[in-house]
Amino acid sequence: MPQPLVWLVEDEQGIADTLIYTLQLEGFTVELFARGLPALEKARQQRPDVVILDVGLPDISGFELCRQLLERHPALPLLFLTARSDEVDRLLGLEIGADDYVAKPFSPREVSARVRTLLRRVKKFAAPSSVVRTGHFELNEPAAQIAWFGTPLSLTRYEFLLLKTLLLSPERVYSRQQLMDIVWSDAQDTFDRTVDTHIKTLRAKLRAINPDLSPINTHRGMGYSLRSV
Repeated sequence: MPQPLVWLVEDEQGIADTLIYTLQLEGFTVELFARGLPALEKARQQRPDVVILDVGLPDISGFELCRQLLERHPALPLLFLTARSDEVDRLLGLEIGADDYVAKPFSPREVSARVRTLLRRVKKFAAPSSVVRTGHFELNEPAAQIAWFGTPLSLTRYEFLLLKTLLLSPERVYSRQQLMDIVWSDAQDTFDRTVDTHIKTLRAKLRAINPDLSPINTHRGMGYSLRSV
């Protein structure tokens, strides 16, 4: 079985060397990028299994790199390394589709454990071969793609998983906690409003395709559901 390929985007050589040593010892193949743009360029030809990236890169913001990587590979697992541990940065990272944070200073073995957790999550959400249709929604799990009225939606990883959860059980009401447990089960420092924020962005993207329909229902004091429209 091939070793999982991890891309490490980190400009601090000491941190990079320590992580590479630990990850290789744990059975991962690691490719190091000291800048973000070379990683973005290589993503045109190759998809790693996991990306570990620093927020503070010298040539591109880690958040912007995350966005662009997910545009090319929507289901790509991403783990941020950051010294900026305030709530806003963490929430912003999760909103753009990153899976988790590790705050500096950190244990290299903790990073390795988080990477394994992300790989398990990918396996848990592994796609069946069929396309699922619910109303005017079409879910193509192998491609990590959802279309509405035949138009593919441009979704971050968490937006995809959230909408997928709702459309696989139309009319079912999910509480915020249930959605966090399903979609953000392995993420660290997830906040109540994370679900609300993602619902808001999903609604905006759906309105851009069909402004006359609002398929995501809010049930006050209960949660959210998806109508089969």
